[in-house]
Amino acid sequence: MENFILIGIFVGLGMLFRKIKAFPEQTAQALNMFALYVALPAVILIKVPQLDFSSEMIVPALVPWAMLALSALLVVLAGKKFGWSRETVGVLLLIVPIGNTSFMGVPMVNAFFGEAGIPYLIIYDQIGTMLIFAVYGSIILALFGREGSIRVAEVVKRALLFPPTTALLVGLLLRSWPYPEPVARGLENLAGMLTPLVMTAIGFQLRIRLSPTVLQPLGYGLAIKLVIAPLAALLACRLLGLDNLAADISIFEAGMPPMVTAGALAIAAGMLPELAAALVSLGMALAFITLPLLYLLI
Repeated sequence: MENFILIGIFVGLGMLFRKIKAFPEQTAQALNMFALYVALPAVILIKVPQLDFSSEMIVPALVPWAMLALSALLVVLAGKKFGWSRETVGVLLLIVPIGNTSFMGVPMVNAFFGEAGIPYLIIYDQIGTMLIFAVYGSIILALFGREGSIRVAEVVKRALLFPPTTALLVGLLLRSWPYPEPVARGLENLAGMLTPLVMTAIGFQLRIRLSPTVLQPLGYGLAIKLVIAPLAALLACRLLGLDNLAADISIFEAGMPPMVTAGALAIAAGMLPELAAALVSLGMALAFITLPLLYLLI
């Protein structure tokens, strides 16, 4: 609970900084970039050597793909039932199945489950989210994006060269060699910056603007991402007799809000920018309510 309160403080600071003219508009972007290129890779480099490749790792590797299938199916069915436009369905197909499982995932998992949950998060994020983003995301952009606005090869390249993915590969290569004490201490210090950086950035960029035209698909999309998907993961895991930390982290990660990068790509591809921005911003805000409730259910 102390960690969650700390998260709230950093989000509040970000919202406060946004009102202070000394902080430029690009403040959140700068914080996110440092977190992406420095703090998050440091977390992964620390935790990857601790990975125990047991049968438990199958759960966080498979759950994100199951959630992808469920989310995409529900979006397609809703699109047909409500007669949504092709652009609306495309935005939901791109953003709803892909969660913010690293940037928001690491601080939230650390707050509720402690550091023991991070190795399972890494598997969920890298084997699940990032591969889904690279493969599935590229397909959706190719099918629904404005022609020529986004190159599929660029999306795949961005996913494969994503700093956390690079850190994962380096960490796996160095698994057999312990880090020298100064290196380990430096990585710990950098990793400790992740939560303050990310949560302050979230607070800084948390702007929610809603138009009546996007309310129905917005509500439906966030209901899938924040409620239906994690509850389905919870039900499936318990029915299969999976009641361990690996399963709990997988369920919790299934309830993460939409990925910011997926929303940015949807906007760049000309796929209803207002709906894309609302899914990401409102999703992050609501996640501070839904994730604690999900933790209580787990």
